[in-house]
Amino acid sequence: MSPAADNEPQQTPPEPPWPTPPLGGWTADDLDTIPGLPPHTEMIDGGLFLGSPQSNFHMLTLRLLERAFEDQAPEDLLVVREMTTKIDKRNRPEPDLMLVPDEAFTGPSQTWYSPSDILLAVEIVSPHSEERDREIKPRKYAGARIPHFWRVEENGGLPVVYVYELDPATNSYAVTGIHHDRLKVTVPFTLDIDLTPRRRRAASD
Repeated sequence: MSPAADNEPQQTPPEPPWPTPPLGGWTADDLDTIPGLPPHTEMIDGGLFLGSPQSNFHMLTLRLLERAFEDQAPEDLLVVREMTTKIDKRNRPEPDLMLVPDEAFTGPSQTWYSPSDILLAVEIVSPHSEERDREIKPRKYAGARIPHFWRVEENGGLPVVYVYELDPATNSYAVTGIHHDRLKVTVPFTLDIDLTPRRRRAASD
């Protein structure tokens, strides 16, 4: 290679183009086939929402609830983590946790669950998704008649769990409890969770 060629500026490959929606916009079925999407992309009203970096609070709270569900949920319920539910043609949100009956599992290639199979949906609120987690997604879940919904917020580094149950007369959620430090419920099944992080418990011993 000549010295002139060595001094030529290196060409950087172009950035891959952002997927262009088809005529009429994306649909929930497209979410599995749109190229280049990062994991945990949701569809709300036909729009795509990308996941942001996870905080320690989100990770630890998700792990705490998932383990409690695995330990205390009835054996015929499956604990589903960070998978989507196909609510309608343009809505495919991804709850942080879901509880579904075992028979809702259709195989290893499954990518979503029907809202009619979901007993409980849980959202752990993140700063980048406050409006979706507090307003938009609960409204979608209630409209899809998911009977139980929990919203988890951070308060001083600790989780606070807001427990909702569907009112069939209004097809909307009614709050049935706000739980600090300890979560004890009898529906959708009997559950008792210490919400205090392990490190804080150890420090108080």
